[in-house]
Amino acid sequence: MNRVAIIAGSTRPGRKSATVAEWVREAGHQHPVVSAGTMSLEVVDLAEAGLPLLDEPVPAAFGSYQHAHTRDWAATVAGFDGFVFVTPEYNHSIPGVLKNAIDYLYTEWAHKPAGFVSYGLAGGVRAVEHLKLVLSEVKVAPTSSQVALSVFDDFTYTDPTDPTSPAIMSCRPHQTAGLHEVLDDVHALIGALAGRRAPATTQPTEP
Repeated sequence: MNRVAIIAGSTRPGRKSATVAEWVREAGHQHPVVSAGTMSLEVVDLAEAGLPLLDEPVPAAFGSYQHAHTRDWAATVAGFDGFVFVTPEYNHSIPGVLKNAIDYLYTEWAHKPAGFVSYGLAGGVRAVEHLKLVLSEVKVAPTSSQVALSVFDDFTYTDPTDPTSPAIMSCRPHQTAGLHEVLDDVHALIGALAGRRAPATTQPTEP
């Protein structure tokens, strides 16, 4: 079975990324490849990863990880065959915590596909444009398809007059269809890139 991580890319209090990541998981289970058991979807929440600002003395490309939190993060990422990044748009870009998590590693990302689900005032599309540039440097293969969620049209708020109030997903039907297109592409690229991926060698921290 191919494993795909849904990476919740924001840790801000009141964030929507965990809610969106859970929607990706639940709506993704309706995809034929997932429902057939050929591909699994698992949420990886950066709020739970516990990564400080990058503190490795050796560049990630050398794979000489000194800290336990880095080795744990490397083991997590290495165990997946592909990714779906969930990101808001912060000032035309991605959250710093997501960039930080990417910068920690190199080989563990390489030759794996990534799809994108973004959200924001303009659907988060500019954040994804930037994210694709970052991921290309660690040899991730981005899909051209993506889901762009509007904070006005794809969420319902507990206080309709306040878009910062707690929100639940209320996606328009085309968003689920778009997500399935993203998963189509991720699944196809997992197969196409299988021969290029390095075997997972990073070990988690020993107890």
